[in-house]
Amino acid sequence: MGYKEISIIKMKGERVAFDPSKLRNSLERSGASDVVVSQIITEVENMLYDGITTREIYKTAFGLLRKSSRPTASRYKLKKAIMELGPSGFPFEKFIGKILDHESFKTQVGVIVQGKCVQHEVDVIAQKDNKHYMIECKFHSDQRRFCNVKIPLYIQSRFLDVMASWEEKQGHETKFHQGWVATNTRFTSDAIQYAECAGLKLLSWDYPLNNSLKARIDKAGLHPLTSLTTLTKTEKTKLLNCGIVLCREVHQNPKLLDKIGITKSRQSIIMNDSLELCKKSL
Repeated sequence: MGYKEISIIKMKGERVAFDPSKLRNSLERSGASDVVVSQIITEVENMLYDGITTREIYKTAFGLLRKSSRPTASRYKLKKAIMELGPSGFPFEKFIGKILDHESFKTQVGVIVQGKCVQHEVDVIAQKDNKHYMIECKFHSDQRRFCNVKIPLYIQSRFLDVMASWEEKQGHETKFHQGWVATNTRFTSDAIQYAECAGLKLLSWDYPLNNSLKARIDKAGLHPLTSLTTLTKTEKTKLLNCGIVLCREVHQNPKLLDKIGITKSRQSIIMNDSLELCKKSL
């Protein structure tokens, strides 16, 4: 049976033809060697059947990659790792703030801001030079949930009220003010169309092209601590509850692992993996 005859079922139930180049690209982005990539693709091809889910393919590829290299597997699971920054969504807000910190913005997370008409709770405020941003973060625990046009419409109206207040403040006459919506999933086409027309900035897993959430993380090496395959779900939750969201923070503060009761032998493994993941950002 050729690839054209094998359809795979995506997360939202859509059937598409299996395309090995997409699997190859995702494996190469994780840093896997050519030999390992070819081996995994061969293994996946041998298990293919019509109607296989992308979830099954991912699970197989991830398992094989983890046997080869834990840090590489951690990079491969980036999308899933971001989904694990829940369920409250607050760790995701902190994560967005950390990305902007790395890009030399001065940020505040979870701020009450006075608009011209009413007060607003803003997820992230970011400032650099003459740029002043109000950012709303929309976290979804389900990859199938997208941000539709109602969300940017609502955020833009809040931003306009805040901007009206900002513009009355001394020193803001020459500042560029903009509202953002950041999500860990995707935006619908009408949400993107409205935002582009209204001047609202959108940031999602794969948007905008070349400067998406995925691209920014890869470029900076700012992987969430949930990427670490050597931490249990409970341990990740404990660290998130301590306000820690980055692998880099774990690497720079090894006493955190003591605090949550991880043995010294496991700490060594975790520290080595975190170094491999975050060395770009150190």
